[in-house]
Amino acid sequence: MADVGALHRALIDGLVARGVITDARVEAAFRAVPRHLFLPDVAPDEVYRNTFIVTKRIDGEAVSSSSQPEIMATMLQQLEVAAGHRVLEIGAGTGYNAALLAHLAGEGGEVVTLDIDDDIVEGARAHLAAAGLARVRVVRADGGLGLAAGAPWDRIILTVGAWDVAPAWREQLSPNGRLVLPLSLGGGQRSVAFAPAGDHLVSVSIHDCGFMLLRGALAHPLDRLQLGRDPAVELFTGRPETVDAVAVRALLDGPAHDLATGIEMRSKELYGGAIQWLALHERGFAWLVAKGADAETAPFPELYVEPGVSRTTAGLLDGGAACFLTRPPGTSPGAPFSLGVRAFGDGAVLAPRLVEALRRWDAIGRPATAGMRVRAYPPETTPPSADAIVVAKRWHRYVVDWPAHGQTSG
Repeated sequence: MADVGALHRALIDGLVARGVITDARVEAAFRAVPRHLFLPDVAPDEVYRNTFIVTKRIDGEAVSSSSQPEIMATMLQQLEVAAGHRVLEIGAGTGYNAALLAHLAGEGGEVVTLDIDDDIVEGARAHLAAAGLARVRVVRADGGLGLAAGAPWDRIILTVGAWDVAPAWREQLSPNGRLVLPLSLGGGQRSVAFAPAGDHLVSVSIHDCGFMLLRGALAHPLDRLQLGRDPAVELFTGRPETVDAVAVRALLDGPAHDLATGIEMRSKELYGGAIQWLALHERGFAWLVAKGADAETAPFPELYVEPGVSRTTAGLLDGGAACFLTRPPGTSPGAPFSLGVRAFGDGAVLAPRLVEALRRWDAIGRPATAGMRVRAYPPETTPPSADAIVVAKRWHRYVVDWPAHGQTSG
């Protein structure tokens, strides 16, 4: 029989040893709150792995989980909860993260966690009670609307991915508060810690992440297209209404040629740097994803592969041309590799454009997620400079730059 205590200690020891947990209070919270109490039907060996665990699916799609402990620790450190703080969490899940928040806020603080599904709310309540934390309130509500009854909140955290900062979260945040959320900025999700700054929000830290998406009234539809005859092959693009899925599939099934970028990198630099850069600087950025059995036979190059589960790459799509990033097959996880580009169709202009964009990113010092600055302005605000990188959404205009690399926007 597994020694649950030893498994618990080993998980936290590993997060500390790898420099994931650097805050002593966050470490104490993780050591004080056992994860297995929130996953009673999961084997302890699985509970205490540094991975997410899906806890609910709807029509085969995962909609709730216990998040990876590593990203939980990272986001709690971004949030900087102090004793006595009043905290609103959006996305109750199993209740585990709310329990950690309660430990950080202490007896004098308050933690309320929201979820949209009755069964998730009931489960989180039961788990929190079993952990001796019945003081945490679990409320059935649409997280996109926040919880006005308790506002203003010292801290607001989302454990679901958001396309935009909803008005309620901004309005319900204390003037000296902090909002942490997984925000979609084109190249994937980033965990952004925002602080109020007059009429806008400014990031104080940013990390790579990946979460299931917010559901409810303010959910944003996925910019996803099924490609041709394989329903498990999908294209994610910012403007799906402009893309002919059949034509794209024909491109991928047609002739292709490879180009070298001359750039050596590791996976962390790619996802946490180059891809976000491309998404913000290049028109036509897109993701390709193949799932299940199609992951082995998908007609596009290998970039990220989880055998038998998924194959993913990113690149550019423009009219009758497409080009996507590739790496040599069999590259060991964490090992450096030579980044390549595979061009499909009339790629005489598009593929060299992608290569040149990557070389610019390399030449200025490989800007990464950690060096990004994101400012969220009201939608009517004029950007601080004419050449600013602006991501316009429904409720905010996001101005993105990398000050440490000499790229600033006012």
